[in-house]
Amino acid sequence: MLALGKYSVGVGDRFAHQAKAQLRACVLAAEHGVEVIPVWNKSNREHTIIGSEPASVRAAADAAVKALGWAKPYHVDADHIRLETVDRFLAASDFYTIDVADSIGQPTAGAEKAFADRHPELIGTLTIPGVSEPFTTTRADVERVAAKYLKAVQDAGAIYRKIAAAKGADKIIAEVSMDETDAPQTPPELLLILAALADEKVPAQTIAPKFTGRFNKGVDYVGNLVQFEKEFRDDLAVIAFAVERYGLPANLKLSVHSGSDKFSIYPIMRKAIRETGAGLHLKTAGTTWLEEVIGLAESGADGFGLNVAKEIYAKALAKKDELCAPYATVIDIDASKLPAAEAVNGWTASQFVGALRHDQSNPAFNPSFRQLLHVGFKVAAQMGDRYLKMLEACETAVSRNVTTNLYDRHLKPLFVNKD
Repeated sequence: MLALGKYSVGVGDRFAHQAKAQLRACVLAAEHGVEVIPVWNKSNREHTIIGSEPASVRAAADAAVKALGWAKPYHVDADHIRLETVDRFLAASDFYTIDVADSIGQPTAGAEKAFADRHPELIGTLTIPGVSEPFTTTRADVERVAAKYLKAVQDAGAIYRKIAAAKGADKIIAEVSMDETDAPQTPPELLLILAALADEKVPAQTIAPKFTGRFNKGVDYVGNLVQFEKEFRDDLAVIAFAVERYGLPANLKLSVHSGSDKFSIYPIMRKAIRETGAGLHLKTAGTTWLEEVIGLAESGADGFGLNVAKEIYAKALAKKDELCAPYATVIDIDASKLPAAEAVNGWTASQFVGALRHDQSNPAFNPSFRQLLHVGFKVAAQMGDRYLKMLEACETAVSRNVTTNLYDRHLKPLFVNKD
């Protein structure tokens, strides 16, 4: 089996220009004694918006690896694929984020009863090492939860088997994602989901549940940190138990689809994985795109990069409702906090960067401004070559911001030993 390393980071690269800058962050981690495997990810929706193809992600990753002499593993993720979208990713990808969130709650034609018959161990009181308190469930509980999640697991099985038939089961890494849904999965529900995945013979190496709290795009976690820590640790213990009980891959680990920059939960996650020895996969989503805009704003005395950054914001503000609609459940923008385009047009580079960069100690930081630009990459896509040429012209500042952000704000707090 193609095995994913213990620690890995899923990095989005909307416009396929920052693979080297992203990989440098993993090189820095390696120089500080920890291996973090890069996984370049891009979804079907992103490809559709940008007008790109999955092969471009593979090409960018391969070129970065060659340029930097990276001798460790790396992967290309078909992000949030479904049965109807997976075909275009088969040639270029070796990591597949199988998204079955939309199947949660769909009818299972009575399969929940057969599931409960197969798994009497889930009924009653179950004590799992590392879980904060025993799970106590009735058969009715098991059937109710199974009825909610079995169709999703069955669909994951169908998608996995299609990929395995095309690529070979030993040449792919499978992740199952259920995070893009309304309600979080509790640790007892995660255990049932893992049992069902084992029944479906899906050798998932990562599982992406939805956690309690809000994981809004581009800004920090909003929720009860004590509750998150309990849930995260219980999930780690459930995974370890399920690996032993159901024969799932030994390297199965949590995948945290962070929406980028969940800085307040990184210390919790760091401590938990160090104390338990668990692995972790972190997806940083659109952070790189925002660092590109910051790099443009910082670049050059002629101000051309800053002008493009201002133009992107002005057009995103004018199309706010259209841009935000697909992300309504993962953004929380206060329209009253969005500055007028005319005001932003008069900003200095320092003012623009201060509002956008995720530095919570800076009084100029504006979470609503940042979230709007996070979902505003469609504006840059519509600029076409003009935007790409500006990236190339401002490459020094852009790549510096991309590397610094990924290493200093993500990899170092999570994985790297303290200096």
